[in-house]
Amino acid sequence: MTMNSLNGRTAFVTGAANGIGRAISLVMAERGADLILLDLDGDKLADVAEEARKRGAVVRQIVCDLTQLDRLRASIRDIGEGPIDILVNNAGIGGRNSSFLDIDEASFDRMMAVHVKGAFFLTQLIVPRMITQKFGRIINISSNRGMVAYSRSSHYSIAKAAILGMTKAWAKELAPHGILVNSVAPGVVSTNMGASNGADELQSEIDSNLLKRSARPEEIAYSVAFLVSPEAEFFTGQVICPNGGDPIIGI
Repeated sequence: MTMNSLNGRTAFVTGAANGIGRAISLVMAERGADLILLDLDGDKLADVAEEARKRGAVVRQIVCDLTQLDRLRASIRDIGEGPIDILVNNAGIGGRNSSFLDIDEASFDRMMAVHVKGAFFLTQLIVPRMITQKFGRIINISSNRGMVAYSRSSHYSIAKAAILGMTKAWAKELAPHGILVNSVAPGVVSTNMGASNGADELQSEIDSNLLKRSARPEEIAYSVAFLVSPEAEFFTGQVICPNGGDPIIGI
């Protein structure tokens, strides 16, 4: 993959201020893409935008709660009518190692709203531009927990599994328009979200994979960069799993 493989493309990344989203944004900038970055944390988002500009990207920022649909729609109108070639639905929240019996309605609703509802309706706002362009790349960030679940935080596993369903359905519906839709489902990653479950749970996840370490956010970003590159033009409806072997998937 060449370092200018995304020249002329505009990438929209949600949850861009921290962790995986930050890494995706900077890798996209390094490969030549201009950026539209969305996050709730305006200060950290500004820092990422500045780093991306140092890599040569033109950057627009949206400080918005993805679940507030009226505000989201207004924010999309505010960025204007230009092309959006790539959409990375990365924004998410952690399950805080919750047991099933302790998950209340508010926590469940928030989990679904951020991971599923927000990604669904943002994509609905962006896809008409891609249809007009006859080109689009959509990457949905899922998780190994969405594939094989986990003994805690079942609402998180449910939300991440729903993202896989969205990926496959959109891939089938949007392929005639030149839009490819894939998912990246990481295992344990060195981020603040991963650490929020506690040191013991984090170590347990590390011990479960074959490489006995957590991924760097950049390692997840490289998988995303591949899927939106010219080298991946025969991928759609697929799930790539940078997970250290937890789980080993496939036939």
